[in-house]
Amino acid sequence: MRIGNYEIGNGRTYVIAEIGNNHNGILERAFELIDLALDAGADAVKFQMRHLDQVYRQRTLRKDGEDLGTEYVLDLLRRFELTVDEHRQLADYCRKRAALYLCTPWDALSVDVLESFGVPAYKVASADLTNLPLLDHLAQTGKPLILSTGMSMLEEVNSTIAFLGKRNVQFVLLHCNSTYPAPLHDINLKWIESLRDIHPLVGYSGHERGINVSLAAVALGAVIIERHFTLDRSMEGPDHAASLTHPEFKRMVDGIREIEVALGEGRSRSLSQGEMINRENLGKSLVAATDLTKGTKIDSAHIKVRSPGQGLSPQRYEELLGRTLQHDMREEDFFYLSDLMETRITPRSYRFNRPWGVPVRYHDFAEYAGMINPDVWEFHLSYSDMDLDPSAFLQGTYGANFVVHAPELFAGSRLMDLATPDEKYRKESLRETQRVIDITRTLKRFFPGTSRPLIVANIGGFTMDELLPPEVIPSYYERFACSLSELDLEGVELIPQTMAPFPWHFGGQRYQNLFIKIEEIVHWCTKLQLRMCYDVSHSALTCKHLGYDLYEFSRQIAPWTAHLHLGDAKGLNGEGLQVGEGDIDFDRLSVILRQGCPDASFIPEIWQGHKNRGEGFWVALERLEGRL
Repeated sequence: MRIGNYEIGNGRTYVIAEIGNNHNGILERAFELIDLALDAGADAVKFQMRHLDQVYRQRTLRKDGEDLGTEYVLDLLRRFELTVDEHRQLADYCRKRAALYLCTPWDALSVDVLESFGVPAYKVASADLTNLPLLDHLAQTGKPLILSTGMSMLEEVNSTIAFLGKRNVQFVLLHCNSTYPAPLHDINLKWIESLRDIHPLVGYSGHERGINVSLAAVALGAVIIERHFTLDRSMEGPDHAASLTHPEFKRMVDGIREIEVALGEGRSRSLSQGEMINRENLGKSLVAATDLTKGTKIDSAHIKVRSPGQGLSPQRYEELLGRTLQHDMREEDFFYLSDLMETRITPRSYRFNRPWGVPVRYHDFAEYAGMINPDVWEFHLSYSDMDLDPSAFLQGTYGANFVVHAPELFAGSRLMDLATPDEKYRKESLRETQRVIDITRTLKRFFPGTSRPLIVANIGGFTMDELLPPEVIPSYYERFACSLSELDLEGVELIPQTMAPFPWHFGGQRYQNLFIKIEEIVHWCTKLQLRMCYDVSHSALTCKHLGYDLYEFSRQIAPWTAHLHLGDAKGLNGEGLQVGEGDIDFDRLSVILRQGCPDASFIPEIWQGHKNRGEGFWVALERLEGRL
């Protein structure tokens, strides 16, 4: 396959500097990045183009109750996208530099625009590997394609290969783990060999820290290496943390230990938690093209493809055609797997020996309140929710209690950190946390039975690249204690959440240092007179990583537990799995919780449990009933 004057697969690895949106919307910075990338030895520079009204639902663009991750992505895109004319200037500049300008189109209109530039090849993002309508439009250009396979299973890759094969398209597959940054133990680099069994041209698109894994990919025969490129990894935006700077890109030095960790077993492909997050945030779904009524026989005029990827995959498009709709739908409602079946899961009256509830957002509270009558509602706030008036969504008073889950991400892509040694950052986190406390007090008038509402918080203590040395950990707890003393907590109770060792912040993995180890949790809960939100899924991952016994961990934390998040877990990062689909023995766990914290309330914390009108929550409650 040829891209410009380059023959792909001739033994020389083709290196792409993925600038993407790392210019942060500044044209002059984009020119600077082109110059630096070429100086560092890149064969091509690549950008991204999207027309948001062609990629996302209008409801999503209006922020009508979207997931926190989607809101975050859209906020960045609106600020950082370049105009079509600015892209044209970049393409002209590359031509003058005798360099190749490549671009990822996220929608058909962007393809049409880029065709007028004379782009020699197109990159297809992982989020669009299953988007057959867009692939068909790209195929009609006759240009070669480079397709990332992150966030996709083997059967999806095979389906797309067959689809492109019928259209005689030349293409390269890139192995990819679509998390930013990607942890080494998730990369499974040997999967390159398995991909080569189904297609001869395979490369690697890396999002890991450093460069050694990319070198290992070349050693395994990758014909293309694509890496994100930035001026500064600490800049705002989703890709900078997973990018290389000019010196790093130019060096590409050896790193055997990283390669050993990163090779993987190469015999299977599973989605990591971070990939599931980004598959939801960046992927595409089949949605209703107009209002539809029950009994409608679905045809192509009733369906369109839009982000985010929370509904039925566009790859199920043909299966949906001809189905008879079993319920009414509003325009841009998602189709779900249940629309391919005869029945859907609905809630009923549940019975537990402790207070139970579900997580909600302001936007979907009324819908859930019309379906169930729980003991407690847990309001998950995003940073944009903090600017909303709750009275626009809540009417009168309610008999249930409530809990608030504080945002972990605030405006400006800042993670809450009440323990950081950066005093300016700590003060900023204090201000935002106080806003959450004030909002919680406001909510009390809607729930008069809740005298002292709980606020679940991820209090910080994370690091980007490695764990903190053990000797500095106490100073972080002391700063957290100082932060607690500076907050006005009258009428509320702040409860830290137990954390996983490698938490996911909207698809990117970090290192967590506080409220991980049980001995530290017990010590600081005693010293600070704290109670905890025991997130069982998080702590199961911690126990796996540290070699703890989960049930002994549970026995020790139960007396300090005010509230429970219940979900299953598997391995090192299989977080928020459906109850019964991971490694946790809930029969054994429930005995410990009944003895140690019989009055603690709980919610099912299931990854995307709210989809399809709470389907995942209803399944979890069914499976937990009789145990708690």
